[in-house]
Amino acid sequence: MSRSLVILYGSETGCAQDVAETLGRQARHRHFKTKVLSMDDYDKNSLIEEPFVIFVCSTTGQGAEPTNMKKFWRFLLRKNLPTDILCDLDCAVIGLGDSSYKKFNYPAKKLYKRLQQLGANILVERGDCDDQHYLGLDGEFIPWSQKLWQVVMEKFPTDVPVIPDDVLLPPSFRLEFLTDKNQQQPTPQHTLPGEFDLTLKQNKRITAQDHFQDVRHVEFSCPHPDFKYEPGDIAVIMPQNLPSEVDLFLEPLGWLEHADKLIQITPTSPDHALPHHWSNIMTFRDLFIYHLDIFGVPRRSFFEMLSFFTTNEDFTEKLREFASPEGQDDLWAYCMRPRRNVSEVMFDFKPFDIPLDFILDLFPRLQPRSFSIASSLNVHPSTMELCVAIVKYKTTMRRIRRGVFTKWLATLESGDVVPRVHITKGTMSLPPSIDIPLIAIGPGTGIAPMRSFIEERVFQGAKSNLLLFGCRYKDKDYYYQDQWKEYGEKGQLEVLTAFSRDQAEKIYVQDRIEEYAKKIWELIEDEQAKVVLSGSLDKMPEQVAYALKRVFMTEGGLNAQEAQEYFNLMNRTGQYQEECWS
Repeated sequence: MSRSLVILYGSETGCAQDVAETLGRQARHRHFKTKVLSMDDYDKNSLIEEPFVIFVCSTTGQGAEPTNMKKFWRFLLRKNLPTDILCDLDCAVIGLGDSSYKKFNYPAKKLYKRLQQLGANILVERGDCDDQHYLGLDGEFIPWSQKLWQVVMEKFPTDVPVIPDDVLLPPSFRLEFLTDKNQQQPTPQHTLPGEFDLTLKQNKRITAQDHFQDVRHVEFSCPHPDFKYEPGDIAVIMPQNLPSEVDLFLEPLGWLEHADKLIQITPTSPDHALPHHWSNIMTFRDLFIYHLDIFGVPRRSFFEMLSFFTTNEDFTEKLREFASPEGQDDLWAYCMRPRRNVSEVMFDFKPFDIPLDFILDLFPRLQPRSFSIASSLNVHPSTMELCVAIVKYKTTMRRIRRGVFTKWLATLESGDVVPRVHITKGTMSLPPSIDIPLIAIGPGTGIAPMRSFIEERVFQGAKSNLLLFGCRYKDKDYYYQDQWKEYGEKGQLEVLTAFSRDQAEKIYVQDRIEEYAKKIWELIEDEQAKVVLSGSLDKMPEQVAYALKRVFMTEGGLNAQEAQEYFNLMNRTGQYQEECWS
């Protein structure tokens, strides 16, 4: 019986990839010949020949599949596929999501159902990992993977003993220093088709200097004729680590002396491959600047790998405890709750003896960040604009923490180039006609996609545009107020504002919805207005939905059940759309 295994993942932020690679290590400990690939990197025509596949897929947006599984998913949806085409395939599916979203784990649920429709043999029930679990995704992943391997080892028995968890597998890549002084220094990454290098035009703070939050209006230019986007689209940008902070990280590991040396990275087997955008030759420092996430909060798999390289036996035992199912409460208290990052964990458990070949197995990879575009291409040709909050907060350890992406963004100046930006579709779109009114609800930085919609609508000549914007203070964080005032004076926009801290009683956008219930009901019911909502997930979307249903009841005369059905219909028909984030 074949003991080959393919693990296919669909990942937007790296979580599903990390789970897939963890499953890959577990499989190799059980002597499976294992490949780990994104679904779109896999030759889908080979699927009918595979004996065993594990699918790992995350959720992006409002229940959408990740970008790197879209082609694979379209292939599986082909109507001409026979219902028994996968009858020889044993498989398992695990999804990663957040149950606070309405469409929790939709991609995994749809994939699971489609595999059954095509005759696949499902080995275990689908796993549904939930970010809302107090242990995060591991709250479901750990018991699910234990059950999976119990079933798998019965299905694919072997006489060879399982390699113990405390035995280090061979490295996936070989890192070698190049001694040829004449070697031309290459770029550390490649720009792939559909990606664009953008030049920064402006990076301007748009909150008051005495406001607690630094929010930036960021403008980029790109003269490339293929650079296009539509209102509601999303810019996906890869962050970089700051060189000065990278050097501080390398120094205690004894690696700073190698920072400027060229390295060559080579897979140790055909089952491993570098990401497409990586160069296989770069400086040692560039590896950490452009590719490795050394300042993010690590996942459990990091502690498992790190345990092999500490030189203190007590530390080795503690790290293995963190990686064990029994140690998840302690891991949450040590790492997840105070948001300790990789660099801080390394400091706590030093010294280490890390062979260079294991660097790519140990350190997680930097993952791209997604931002709603805050501009219309028709209004700003060859330009893309963003509205971004700089992430800065104090942890339970009383340490100042800065977001990896926004820390880098805050340092960018006019003329700096941001490489490898690509555009993806968002979950919201414009009304199909300029005669249909738009109700745009965008508190805080949720204003970003609303600005793109409103700019485009004004450009097209639409007159019926209603914006509901909420923030703390009119004089401190009322984004783009001059622009809204200008549109208002021209009869192109009506704005309802909610400044929550400018008076004793807090006022939010949902309060304005109920205050202007008659107007909003007439727009929705009589003129079929489209409603779009964007902003922080938290409680806001639920409260806005509640306020809208209250409007349907007070102005439309509906009872509670009818109001819910009316709202559900708006969701199904696309009359109501939202894009919120946690």
